[in-house]
Amino acid sequence: MKKQQPQISEDKILETSWELLAEGGIEKFSMRRLADRLGIQAPSLYWYFKSKQNLYQRLANQVSKMILTEFHSEGDWKEQLSEFALTVRSVLYRYPCSTQLMMLTLPHEPDMIRFTNRMLLCVESTPLEQKQKLQAAITLMNYVFYFVLDDYQHERNISAIVKDQGALSGEEMIRLLDSMSDTDAGLFRSMFTNGLFDLMGTDGAFEFGLKLILLGIEQVIKEQEK
Repeated sequence: MKKQQPQISEDKILETSWELLAEGGIEKFSMRRLADRLGIQAPSLYWYFKSKQNLYQRLANQVSKMILTEFHSEGDWKEQLSEFALTVRSVLYRYPCSTQLMMLTLPHEPDMIRFTNRMLLCVESTPLEQKQKLQAAITLMNYVFYFVLDDYQHERNISAIVKDQGALSGEEMIRLLDSMSDTDAGLFRSMFTNGLFDLMGTDGAFEFGLKLILLGIEQVIKEQEK
């Protein structure tokens, strides 16, 4: 007798996947846990997704589609790249573990291809060589991915320390830094005590890093036009 397809939708599987990713992170995500949450047997998931990697591809495709939906920009290449980066960051923050998913997958889904193509179009008007345009776009996207990922991991680290120790002790950190020489920790100590590390992950920090990349691309263009 032919097996019947389980009565569950792909949309429900994707929705529940996001819920699990938000709760436990990508490290604890598994097809078995997903099936348990959906109230089905794990093999039933393979009616819809051939593997966990295939599911990751579809989730990353969803993120790509949302970015494309929200990205609206006119202007020169700098304005377009800047707005694209801001849009990507905004969407990644709303989808749990989406940065990891984008980094673990390849552009083998329609909206992921459209996402990559739209990113490349932002620099198409520049006089850069085609390989330089690709490298410029990838460099910018890597910056956005790692900025969001670093902020995500920082928050998880803080949560883990609070859970283990009950509270974060700035005084302990100061005592550690004071026990070290100026040669080893002088500049770090100065920035830490002035609260500069609290700027990590902020809008201002993101926009400053973005500015550095855009100015770097602009400098390469100027050098080629000489």
